[in-house]
Amino acid sequence: MTVADAGEQSEALTSVLELLRLERTGHDTCTGTSLEHLSGRVYGGQVLAQSLIAAAGTVSDAGLPAERLPHSVHGYFLRPGKLDRPITFEVERMRDGGSFSARRTHAIQDGKPILSMITSFQERQPGLDHAEDPPEVPGPEGLESSADLFSRYDHPAANFYARTGAFDIRHVEGSIYVPRGRSPLSRQALWMRSRGRVDADQLTHRALLAYACDQVMLEPVLRRHELVWTSPGLSVASLDHAMWWHRDVRVDEWLLYVQDAPSAQGGRGLGLAKVYDQAGDLVATLAQEGMVRVPEGS
Repeated sequence: MTVADAGEQSEALTSVLELLRLERTGHDTCTGTSLEHLSGRVYGGQVLAQSLIAAAGTVSDAGLPAERLPHSVHGYFLRPGKLDRPITFEVERMRDGGSFSARRTHAIQDGKPILSMITSFQERQPGLDHAEDPPEVPGPEGLESSADLFSRYDHPAANFYARTGAFDIRHVEGSIYVPRGRSPLSRQALWMRSRGRVDADQLTHRALLAYACDQVMLEPVLRRHELVWTSPGLSVASLDHAMWWHRDVRVDEWLLYVQDAPSAQGGRGLGLAKVYDQAGDLVATLAQEGMVRVPEGS
């Protein structure tokens, strides 16, 4: 089940790319559908990526002299999304300046927003350039693939992710999908790459990064408290999400996520991540706070 370096797209990856082809229904509105999810709710990364694509459509048609790519998003998840309902994306054109554009996107179901997000776009410009170096970690080739892990377990969650996982994830410290022993660290590193090549523009690659990252952002919180995704009674949901793209990114090449969880309190946990490409360039920084609840006494 491991993806070859230049293999064909998996069916799961093709489905995600189809998901990003929104239907334009008005000057500043469009609609999209959802993929199934084990939680029974719309996956947060999906609606993030779709909202980004919806906002970008109103930038590309604004008659600006040069292409503007998203460099940051700040969004709040307001309600759980329903899988059997279409999502309407309403975009507010907040500003088109000399080199930056700002858009607010509301993702709406049944007349109520499930996500509200502001995206900022910038045309390519010269300027100061520096970035932190990545830590020394083992490369992805010698690490266990999430697909290989899932294939060994006859469990509904393993079967679901083996079938629908569009990205190959390889944890440096070992995955937290199933119990692996006690290791209360608030940090982790993992490699991630799409299951197949993505021949698409930079906007699509940035949207796919937004899609993919949501599934791992709160893992350092779980790791710190010696929890795994299959811990009985565990309830996790994204509350807000922020990300900054620093440089161009390709999700069909290995990306290193260096993650930490500086705080958890009151049923909330904060996850941070720096994302590097294989050349060691910092391509993105992410932050997400989520609800993390476990039964009393756990």
